[in-house]
Amino acid sequence: MKSSNHDDVRIGRIKYSNVWPVFHYFNTESLPGSARLVTEVPSLLNRGMLNGSLDIAPVSSFAFGLGWERLCLLPGLSVSSDGPVNSILLFSRKPPEQIGSGVIALTNTSATSVNLLKIIMEKAYGGKPTYWDSEPNLDAMMEKSDAALLIGDHAIEASWRKHDYILTDLGEVWKRWTGYGMTFAVWAVQKAFAEQNPVFLSRVCSSFEESKRRSLNDLSPLVDQACRQIGGTSRYWRHYFNNLCYDFNEEQQAGLALYFTYARELGLLEHEVRLDIWSDNTLIRVKE
Repeated sequence: MKSSNHDDVRIGRIKYSNVWPVFHYFNTESLPGSARLVTEVPSLLNRGMLNGSLDIAPVSSFAFGLGWERLCLLPGLSVSSDGPVNSILLFSRKPPEQIGSGVIALTNTSATSVNLLKIIMEKAYGGKPTYWDSEPNLDAMMEKSDAALLIGDHAIEASWRKHDYILTDLGEVWKRWTGYGMTFAVWAVQKAFAEQNPVFLSRVCSSFEESKRRSLNDLSPLVDQACRQIGGTSRYWRHYFNNLCYDFNEEQQAGLALYFTYARELGLLEHEVRLDIWSDNTLIRVKE
C-alpha cells in the first residue's frame, strides 16, 4: 500500500483555524496502513512538502507554485475567499496606497500572503516599500514599521484588540482590484507518492471531502472549539467559517492562475505554474 521508503505516511495539518472544516472529522485511523498527522504553521508544512519530508499536506498557494513540478493538487480542496477573508490583514497608520515608499513588517509564517501583499503594493498601488520579516507580534512589528502583515489566528486576535490602526483585508483588495477570489492554500501530494499509492490517496481525498461536508453542514462543533481555544463570539466564528470557501473549482483556479502570473511578472516566481490536479478516474485500481 505504502511506498517502500515510508515507515508511515506523513500528512500535514495547518495549525490555524481556517483549515478546521477539512480536518475536524478527518481521522488517520480510518485510512488503510499507517499514517500520522504533522501539525505546524504553514511555512514549516511548505518546507516539508518542498523537501519531500511530508507526503500530503495543505500548503500555501505560493509554495505550490515553487514546487508544482513535483507536487499534484488534491481535487476540490482549498482555503479561498471571494472578497474579505478576515484573517489576512495589514495593520497600518495610513492607508496602504499612501505607504508606497514606507517600511512594512511581514509575518514569517506564510509566503502566499506576503507575496500577495507585494503584488498589491507594487502592481495595484504602484509602490515599492521596504520589507522585513518578523515574528507575528503586532506591537513589536509596528515599533519600526509603517505597516504590519498578520495572518491566520494571529491576525484575528490582533484585530479584536483596541488599536488605532487602519485594517486592510488583502482578500477584499484582491477581489476589488482583479474581480477574482483569492486562494490562500491548496491541498497537495507528492507526485511520486500519488503514482505509487492511488488507492490510499483516493481514501484520503474522500475523507477530506467527508470532513468538509459534515463540518459545513453543522458548524457548531467548530464554532464552540474556536470560542474555547481562541476567544471571540459564536457569531464571529460562524461568519468566519461561512465566509471562507473550501472548494477548488474553475473560479478559484482562474484567480490562482492570475496570482501566479503576477508573481512571475514581479520576479517572485522564476517560471510558469501549471495546476496539475490529481484524479483517480484514469487510474487502474489494483486489488490490495
